[in-house]
Amino acid sequence: MDRLANTVRPYAWGSVTAIPELLGVEPTGAPQAEMWMGAHLGAPSRIDRGAGPVSLAEVIDAAPEAELGADAVRAFGPRLPFLLKLLAAGSPLSLQVHPDLAQARAGFADEERRGVPIDAGHRNYKDANHKPELVCALTPFDGLCGFRHPAQAADLLDGLAVDALKPYADILRASPEQDALREVLTAVLTAEHDAMAETVEQAAAAAAELGAGDGPHAASYASYAAIAHHYPGDPGVIAAMLLNYVQLQPGEALFLGAGIPHAYLNGLGVELMANSDNVLRCGLTPKHVDVPELLRIVRFESRDPGVLRPEAVDGEEVYETPIDEFRLSRFVLAPGAAPRPLDARTPQVLLCTAGTVVLRGEAAADGELVLAPGESAFVRAGERVALTGEGTLFRATVVA
Repeated sequence: MDRLANTVRPYAWGSVTAIPELLGVEPTGAPQAEMWMGAHLGAPSRIDRGAGPVSLAEVIDAAPEAELGADAVRAFGPRLPFLLKLLAAGSPLSLQVHPDLAQARAGFADEERRGVPIDAGHRNYKDANHKPELVCALTPFDGLCGFRHPAQAADLLDGLAVDALKPYADILRASPEQDALREVLTAVLTAEHDAMAETVEQAAAAAAELGAGDGPHAASYASYAAIAHHYPGDPGVIAAMLLNYVQLQPGEALFLGAGIPHAYLNGLGVELMANSDNVLRCGLTPKHVDVPELLRIVRFESRDPGVLRPEAVDGEEVYETPIDEFRLSRFVLAPGAAPRPLDARTPQVLLCTAGTVVLRGEAAADGELVLAPGESAFVRAGERVALTGEGTLFRATVVA
């Protein structure tokens, strides 16, 4: 068992208070957006096995099968295939999509072939991997996930009574679903800048008024008004109105697969993703938006947001997803309960989010590790560990 020392990323959209409150420390006054747990080269966790702190990525690189297990290396290569995060959104993140594995490999190879610098602002593919992700709410958590049915999106736009939005609503009602969503999103993202900024301003004012009422879409309108407050004039505000607005309660989760437009708006959650940085942005950002590539990646199909609730499996609450690179589960431990052994076949990152959780090795010489809220540990494959204590622990691993 290795206690992890983790990096907190100070992105501008981060909450100033949420992560410090979980950790029980004083806020710094600066935003604290994400705490990374794992071996991602952008900010790998550090461990100390007696010779001083060292990067977990370096430890895994030195002996991948010993740390990850032969099965995981054979399936995913000699690296930890997932990244676990605490994510604390104080304001909306960019509206974005992620490529599937084939698209990521092709896009990365193309940009490498064309000599696009890896750190260039207009670079789309930072690696050759896909980036499915799962977010589980620790507090009430707001987000956008997937396209609304076109008729529902048309009703929402019509409710704003903004003349410039009427052609979009007409398209959404008249055309087949995929064609309608594609045509409207393309028109929004390629509209003349000043005209779109004025449309966003009018739509935001109307949304603020409707969001203060008690109509059927009041919560959605309020969320779009809040987005426009943070991103005035951004065409992504109108693009966001095409998406489902979702309010998660603690313990509920969303899975974001390839091509699904989404954005996190507000709240604290546990996020687990494949180890990738590939993001194509649709708006709500000052960063580069590559409209043609974005339109190639987006899946133009309406969908239910698919709020996930954990399924109990032998005392472990599992969030089921359709991929193998990661698996998120949760343990809610009661005082005096029998120790709960963890499956030792796979590498694991463990995160305590409430109470106190004790990790105890199988042999007395293995010792124990006590985790308080916000503290985490890496357990290498083959290491037998049992859980006791009174608290909540999230477990990130791979599908064996």
